[in-house]
Amino acid sequence: MGKVCVCGKGGSGKSTVVALLAAELCRRGRQVLVVDSDESNAGLHRLLGFDEPPRPLLELAGGKKNVRRVLRSGSPSEPEDSGPSVLTRANIRPEDIPAGYVLRREAMAMVAVGKIHQALEGCACPMGVLSREFLKRLRLDDDQFALVDTEAGVEHFGRGVEESVDSVIAVAEPSLESVSLAAKIRDLAVGCGARFAGVVVNKIPDDETERLMLAAIGERNLPVVGKIRHRGEIALAGLAGRMLPVNLFGPEVVRIADALLKPDGLGGEVRAERAT
Repeated sequence: MGKVCVCGKGGSGKSTVVALLAAELCRRGRQVLVVDSDESNAGLHRLLGFDEPPRPLLELAGGKKNVRRVLRSGSPSEPEDSGPSVLTRANIRPEDIPAGYVLRREAMAMVAVGKIHQALEGCACPMGVLSREFLKRLRLDDDQFALVDTEAGVEHFGRGVEESVDSVIAVAEPSLESVSLAAKIRDLAVGCGARFAGVVVNKIPDDETERLMLAAIGERNLPVVGKIRHRGEIALAGLAGRMLPVNLFGPEVVRIADALLKPDGLGGEVRAERAT
C-alpha cells in the first residue's frame, strides 16, 4: 500500500515509532516490511521482537567495494564471486529476498541495509545509495507497507532515498531543534516529490510540554499526525534489549495507523511533482 520513511533528529524516537506502527499495522492484518537504513543504530530488531539482526543487504550486494564500483561505472553489476543477486532485478518483492537477509514473524518482516562496524572503514554513502535503489525497485501489494527507519538528520535526502517512497513522517521530541528539523524535513520531502505526512510528537512528559510543542509546530504550519506520551517502559525495553510493550500505546498509535490506512494515504501536504 505504500513506502513510508520515518525521519527525525537523533534520539527523537524514530525506531520506537517504526516498531509501534509495524506492530499495529500487523495487528490489523497488513503485511509490513521494516527497512533498517540507519547505519549506526543496531537495536531495531530487538524492538521488533527478533533475537538477532538479519544479514545486511550490503553483503548481498557484494559489499561497499562493489557498490562503489557500480557508482563509478553508472551501470548495474553482480557481486564478485557470487551468483546473480536479487538486488539487480528491476522489481523486488519482499518474498524474493533470500533467507538470512530477511527476518519474518507472522505478518512482519525486517531487512537491514548495513552498519558501520569498524573505524576508518569509510563513509556510509554506499549504504545510502543501496537504500535508494532497494526502495526504488521494491514492489508492494495493496495490503503491504514498507516502514523505513532512516538515519538521524537529513543527509539521506541528499542521497535521494526519499525519491523512492510515498510518504515521509517526521518524529519530533520536546526540543526546538527537533521541531525546526521537522520543518526542514517537510521542505526536503516535498522538494524530492514525496508526500509529507506530518509530525509525530513523541516523548511528551506532561500537558504543558505538549502545549508548547504543538504551538511551535503550529507556527511552522506542520500537520500533526499523532502524539505519543513519554513512558519509562520504552527506555527499560531498550536497555533490556526486548520487544516494545506495544499494548501500552493503543490509542496513540491507532490514530497514526488510521491515517496511514485512509484511501488517500496520510493527510499531509500535497506532494511536489517528481522529476522525470
